[in-house]
Amino acid sequence: METQQCKAMEEPKTKQEDAAGAAEDAELAKAIMAHSFHPSVLGPEPWEGYVFSDVQIRIKESTDLYGAVLWPSAMVLCHFLEANRDKYNLVDKNVIELGAGTGLVTIVASLLGAKVTSTDLPDVLGNLQYNVLRNTKGLCKYIPLVTEFVWGQGVDQRFPRATHRFDYILAADVVYAHPYLQELMDTFDYLCQDDTQILWAMRFRLDPENSFVDRFRQRFHLEELYDLPSLSIKLYRAWRKDRRTKDHEDS
Repeated sequence: METQQCKAMEEPKTKQEDAAGAAEDAELAKAIMAHSFHPSVLGPEPWEGYVFSDVQIRIKESTDLYGAVLWPSAMVLCHFLEANRDKYNLVDKNVIELGAGTGLVTIVASLLGAKVTSTDLPDVLGNLQYNVLRNTKGLCKYIPLVTEFVWGQGVDQRFPRATHRFDYILAADVVYAHPYLQELMDTFDYLCQDDTQILWAMRFRLDPENSFVDRFRQRFHLEELYDLPSLSIKLYRAWRKDRRTKDHEDS
């Protein structure tokens, strides 16, 4: 089974259970990293290779920009989308990716049949657009829309709820020690409507990641799909708490 669901209360694990969990973690991490390949011949333009949906994807990185480097969380999310394509069917679904970076998640979601809006900051948009077009042109049912978006700024004008309803919000490694965590939270809150699901992979580094998850739980139901200690990455599924539930918990 691809998903690993967390339990609210867990009994202390035995050594056998710890060993089994470590083996499962290692096996899943190995399967995820196996999607990566390196060019056999170095050309004038360096790139990283990935295989998803039987398609060789070439990703150009920009090492001078933090958001233009591909982080392992993106591979974790892409692996999950491909491995669970029946349960989480993206065909003809409206999808938005936050902090798309080099575009791998956008590309894989598009190959899986989604109508993707791929967003990031202006500085990385050129590299993102290049990678997305290079790897989706002529291969996908829908051409991804790559657009500039700064979290929290004019989100209601950029994506009016009356005309922009997303089935899925995808995010990989958007939570780290940056000063815009509240803006990110507000963006999740605005874009996530009653029938929207969030699939969010994150790497745990410092305390801000943990506190963000705690605050996130106040607004959303949160289910742990993958727990990969070897990569320090978790993958979550989240959906909006209805108003009655939230009001009851607040009281």
